[in-house]
Amino acid sequence: MSIFSALILELQPKLLRVLQEREFAAVGSTRTTRVDVRVVAATNQDLKRMAQDREFREDLYFPLNVFPIYLPPLRERKADIPELVEYFVQQFAASMDKSIESIPRESMRSLVRHHWPGNIRELQNYIARGVILSTDGVFEAAPLESYEPLEPEISNSTLEDKVRREILAARQRANWKLGGPRGAAARLGLKRTTLFYKMRRLGITPPADHSQD
Repeated sequence: MSIFSALILELQPKLLRVLQEREFAAVGSTRTTRVDVRVVAATNQDLKRMAQDREFREDLYFPLNVFPIYLPPLRERKADIPELVEYFVQQFAASMDKSIESIPRESMRSLVRHHWPGNIRELQNYIARGVILSTDGVFEAAPLESYEPLEPEISNSTLEDKVRREILAARQRANWKLGGPRGAAARLGLKRTTLFYKMRRLGITPPADHSQD
């Protein structure tokens, strides 16, 4: 059993007490607090199987499974993809001070056809990378055939982490040169001053033998 599973098992009796007794005691306190709450739980794990394997308490599984709602994977909801793409494009563009006015039809068709084994999180990561690389107000990302999804252990990273990685990669490809037609700013489709500001905000500094040119 993993450390994570053991931790979850340790916390489950406490959650069960809240659901059944509607009370809990704060850490380090002997006073019981009454609560009146409604719990909405979500998971991408098979709790029924976990209960059978004793990785999840069966007496907790049943109160959480009173009214289950199954959300199909993204590959079974193709009609939702265009709306999600447009939402993520605008969300990330605003965060990166970019203006993206159009998404090519062929790009959208490719996104709809893609299997998306990582579901919405994989789509979100792909769109974030595409927005970073897009120029001239048009969304343009790497071909899906050559796209490698982020590994599970970093799939929960923040947008700032994604931006930091892309900036570092662009600066390394540009030999840490900031401006110019082959500099990092041009590679990212950003103004030199905008990229410099983002680097300062993210705490990105060049190696000692490179200048901020």
